Amino acid sequence: MKPRVLSGIQPTGSLHIGNYLGALKNWVRMQHDYECVFCIVDLHAITLFQEPAELRRKIEQTAAIFLAAGIDPKISSVVVQSTVAAHAELCWLLTCVTPLGWLERMTQFKDKSAKQESISDGLLQYPVLMAADILLYKANAVPVGDDQTQHLELTRDVAQRFNSQYGDTFVMPETKLPMVGARIMGLDDPTKKMSKSETGSNHAVALLDEPSVIRKKIMRATTDSGSGVDFDTMGAGVANLLTIHQAFTGWTDDQIKSHFAGLRYGDLKKTVAEAVVAGLEPIQQRYREITADPAYLKGVLREAAERVAPVANDTVRLVKQRMGIYTD
Repeated sequence: MKPRVLSGIQPTGSLHIGNYLGALKNWVRMQHDYECVFCIVDLHAITLFQEPAELRRKIEQTAAIFLAAGIDPKISSVVVQSTVAAHAELCWLLTCVTPLGWLERMTQFKDKSAKQESISDGLLQYPVLMAADILLYKANAVPVGDDQTQHLELTRDVAQRFNSQYGDTFVMPETKLPMVGARIMGLDDPTKKMSKSETGSNHAVALLDEPSVIRKKIMRATTDSGSGVDFDTMGAGVANLLTIHQAFTGWTDDQIKSHFAGLRYGDLKKTVAEAVVAGLEPIQQRYREITADPAYLKGVLREAAERVAPVANDTVRLVKQRMGIYTD
């Protein structure tokens, strides 16, 4: 049996090259060594208001991008979270054993709640739902970025608390898989990681951007006060552009230094833009093919949900038995 891995992305905003180079590309490699469940976590998305029709469109778009990027539905399960009811059911069961203080200490909750006049209870319970996602499938490992490390630690705490109260039930996620993909920063502010939640028009290159839009965004990318690439003094913006180029082309460090040393910023940006356009072209072509056949995408999502549901339902059934809840 291959170890099982679970990871997910919210169907909000637009998936961008940071998501691809930092996560999706890594998932494509990972799926050959692990039993993978890749979730479109729409239940997480609604902790903040989403326009219903747009959310529905984004769910299908995100699933299609997963497949277009190289996730193979024959060996990996691409699952819309809400189509497996056990996610929500286990979340409630775990909520009942999770101390409020643990949730109030979550950094993301404190950061997000500080920016809003009114917050939903769902935002507070977000980490419990994430714990349910992981524990539901008995995931052995979870590939997460640094911003999710605290949530993974909470998952282990919740699992240990449940096991101590009700007996050995949950498999602990043993490891946090390292994110081996490139860390891509914002084009407008290269000191901050590229994010789907940023609204600036020049912040990110979306995976579905037209070539002309990609070129325009990269030509406007922040560099520094110099005029040409100097590997000894280059700022964060120049370094980010070189990282993007290397991640798309696979060039070695020596190749990067040999080609770009002394190159003027305008020429650097043109070269990076062409590498990005070329790298995204096959993904965009495959995306167009997938979305041209809506029945295919629906079939993939339905079959994946049917494949993972027995594992999820068995977990919920065991948890209910442990807690003394009626099961037939």
